[in-house]
Amino acid sequence: MTFRIEAARRGRLKVFILSGRIEAEAIAELRRLLEPRNRVRKLVIDLKDVTLVDREGIQFLLGCEADAITLENCAPYVREWIEREKGDAR
Repeated sequence: MTFRIEAARRGRLKVFILSGRIEAEAIAELRRLLEPRNRVRKLVIDLKDVTLVDREGIQFLLGCEADAITLENCAPYVREWIEREKGDAR
């Protein structure tokens, strides 16, 4: 398995549960799902079952946070990398 997206609702939240690898190829599909015109509710991305994130994936997740999308269950290395990228952008 390289990448999978499941959608769920949690009350007023729309949750995208990701599993596998978040690499450049997956980002186009994620962008389409998360387009502002598709946003009716607050969005959450659950990363619990993500096994690998590449640099493009980190940049994508950083942008998601900037757009007020909540990231849940981030692996420590992913969270650290996102924070490091935030610092580099300043």
